[in-house]
Amino acid sequence: MIMKESIGFIGGGRITRIFLQAFQNKHTSFSRIVVAETNGETAARLLTAFPDISINDASAAASQDIVFIALHPPVIIDTLELIRNSFKRDAIVISLAPKISLDKMSSKIPQSGNLGRLIPNATSYINKGYNPVCFAGGFNASAKLEILPLLELLGSTFEVPEKKLESYAILSAMLPTYFWFQWKALEEIGQKTGMNEKEAAVTIYETLNASLDLMYKSGLTSSEVMDLIPVKPISENEQQITDIYNQKLIGLYEKIKS
Repeated sequence: MIMKESIGFIGGGRITRIFLQAFQNKHTSFSRIVVAETNGETAARLLTAFPDISINDASAAASQDIVFIALHPPVIIDTLELIRNSFKRDAIVISLAPKISLDKMSSKIPQSGNLGRLIPNATSYINKGYNPVCFAGGFNASAKLEILPLLELLGSTFEVPEKKLESYAILSAMLPTYFWFQWKALEEIGQKTGMNEKEAAVTIYETLNASLDLMYKSGLTSSEVMDLIPVKPISENEQQITDIYNQKLIGLYEKIKS
């Protein structure tokens, strides 16, 4: 896909790398890609992986046709204040951060009517993201028709009310981190008990996929699914794990929602 628009990323960290990889996977090119990144090592890694991009300052990135704000929430408002006059009036500006609302963004760049927020997902790296997006009330209809096909290159993209974005941040964007380390630990246990690395990895992958289908596509209730296996080796720790989820994740939700 060849896009006539230029694209800018304000911030060159993990999520920018994920987006660039997703676009590259789909052979999508733009008239120009500008990334604002002040860390020299991070910028060098991006240029090595994506030699067609250019590294510049935040004002240059903000002056493109489509702009992704890929910064941590604490620095977004101050950054927007500094570069507020750099945005084109008809530019599409999408924030990839939780916490900072469309109203707060609009207060800093009121000339930009095409404002949106998207909660990105690491699985967009392989074009399998699950990415909720919301748009400001004044977002131009033709601009929405332009940006949605681009976002869908990242994976499943769907509109939600802005008030639900932080919930998706907890239950989708951060979800893999709750399990990745466990899968790695189980893979190592598989090797300790007689499997080779590939056998352990395939066993976990195939069983997890089937288990998800069983839980969510079998028509059984969650209690009925969990009753299918009589031996539960870590059942005595389940409440402790549940308590950790509630303590950590509800607390984090309250922090990013406020």
